[in-house]
Amino acid sequence: MTEFRVSSFCSCGDCVEVGRLPGGGFAVRDTKDRATALEFTAAEWAAFVAGVKNGEFDPA
Repeated sequence: MTEFRVSSFCSCGDCVEVGRLPGGGFAVRDTKDRATALEFTAAEWAAFVAGVKNGEFDPA
């Protein structure tokens, strides 16, 4: 079973949770719908995190 974590910045319950999968990938789910999760490989997750750190998703 995957253990999910929610950000400490989460408030009001409209948040996402991230969990590490047994094979090394990651799963992301909405706290309002915990039955459904998106799954990413370790490489996909690393690319996403790198993009966040580099500001690729910041508003223009």
